[in-house]
Order: sequence, then C-alpha cells, then structure tokens
Amino acid sequence: MLAWRTGAPGELARVDAPAPEPLDDEVVVRVEACGVCRTDLHVIDRELPVHRPGVIPGHQVVGVVTGTGASVRRLRPGDRVGIAWLRRTCGACRWCREGRENLCPASEYTGWDADGGFAESATVPESFAYPLPAGADPVTTAPLLCAGIIGYRALTRANLPAGGRLGIYGFGSSAHLTAKLALAGGAELHVMSRGRENRALATRLGAVFVGDATATPPQPLDSAIVFAPAGELVPLALRATAPGGTVVLAGIHMTDVPAMSYGEHLFGERDLRTVTANTRADGAAFLRLSGALDLVPSVTRYDLARADAAVDALRAGEASGSIVLVP
Repeated sequence: MLAWRTGAPGELARVDAPAPEPLDDEVVVRVEACGVCRTDLHVIDRELPVHRPGVIPGHQVVGVVTGTGASVRRLRPGDRVGIAWLRRTCGACRWCREGRENLCPASEYTGWDADGGFAESATVPESFAYPLPAGADPVTTAPLLCAGIIGYRALTRANLPAGGRLGIYGFGSSAHLTAKLALAGGAELHVMSRGRENRALATRLGAVFVGDATATPPQPLDSAIVFAPAGELVPLALRATAPGGTVVLAGIHMTDVPAMSYGEHLFGERDLRTVTANTRADGAAFLRLSGALDLVPSVTRYDLARADAAVDALRAGEASGSIVLVP
C-alpha cells in the first residue's frame, strides 16, 4: 500500500508498505481521509522524541473497517470509524481509574507509537475507535478527531465566562475549530496569528480583532488559548489577560517560555494551564456537540500521494484551516 514514513529530521519518505495486520483487539481501517496535524509535523521534524523509528504519521483518520482481530466484538466490516491521537492506556493506574486517562504514564499514540493514517490502511484498538455515522463526510470529519477534540478540551479548561472575551494565539486547524465553538457560545473573539491566510479566515469567521502573532488586543481578555508552539507568546497572552483570567497552552510541544515577571504576568490570580492529549470521554462529548452544531472545518485537500507537499504547506503556514489527505 502507499504510505509515508518518517526518516531523518524533517524527512518524510513515500514507501510501498505491507498492509497492516490487526492485533486481537484491533480493527483494520481503509483510510478515506486523514487530517494533517501540527503534532505530525513535530514527529516528522523530531521536535518530539522518536518513539518508533520510521513511523507512519497521521492520527485524524476517518475510514471503513475492513478486518477485525479475534477478540473484537462491537465493530464489523463496513462500519465507519474515526482514529484519534490517544491509542492505548493501561486502564489500571490512578489516572485511568480517576477518568484522567490522558495522563496515563503508559499511554500510546497513533502516528507516534504505532503507524497512523498517512497510508491507505491503518489499525486501531476497538475500544479507542470512534463509531461515526455512515453518512459522515470523511474529509470534513477527519480534522475533528484531534484538532477539534484538543480545541474542545482547551476551551473547557479556559474557564471562559458566558459571553466572555477569548483571545486565540495561532490560528491553524485546532484554533479555527475552537473559534467556531466559542462563537457559537456567544464569545467575543480576538485572534493573533502570523499567517496572512489564517488572519483572513479569522476575520471571515467573525473575530472582532485580528492582528499579527504579537499584537495586543484592544481590551483585556477573559481567557486566552495559545495554539502556536511559540513560548515567547506566553508572557504576551498573560499580559493581555485580565486579573482572574486563564491562559491555556494547547500544544504538545512549545519552544522555551522566557522569564516572566510575577507582578506583570501572573499576579492578580491569573491561571496558567496546559492541555495534555485528551480522554475518550472528551472525544465522544465533542463529536456529539459538533454534530449538534453542524460544525464544519475549513479544509484544504491534498492527495495522499502529495503528503510531503501538505506537510511543507503546514510548516510554512501557507494553508488556512485544516489540511486533509485523501487517498
């Protein structure tokens, strides 16, 4: 099958890979669409440590079940499912028992610990697959499986009051879906982003203020979410947030955060929080909500055969919204 594997830092190589075989608790999925996430870029560029050399990236997968392992009971060939970032947890540690499986120290991830969706087929444990409606559009559903879920978790951790003022730093795939969620809830949106196309998208969605990545919003924010992997934006976001506000860092990787002044950046009971992956409950809740809101991402399609060009476009900030690979 056609697939893409990581190599040296920044390298993504097209290969003819064998079709995957499921473990007992896994299903094989024929990939219909796979979103390209900034986390994929971190894996390819080795900004994250290597977990599996030569891994096939991709963890925003929509596809159809074509085969099942011996212990699979719920899913059947022909079912449409989604594959997301979180792939396995131990189920026994304190975090798993407390419903915080995203913090499980034994957690594994699609496209990092196991081959993902930059391919014509992939596998997923049955218990970590998201059943999807038969009529779901694979291309517009794929970005929901990480960009959407992580944005949803970031927004829930942002403590945004009803009708509050939300600042978003970086306006890529996850951020634009988060913006749509926040706007649907009546928020006032302020966007700071380096990408011209992303700033244009923010304006079209209804942001009341749009500026470059280091711009200062005209009014103090109630909450801010930093999606850009740029540590130098953290003090700016805290400075722009009103006393009692919350700043959430939504990425899996970020450059070093510079030294900050306690009085200028943190005093006044400002909260600084992070997001670490997601739970399956987050994913299920978000997919229900996105269905109720008819949440549709802005998508740029690439053929799977041009996955390297899609990754380059993400790296350069040339595409707005979500990038999706289609075999």
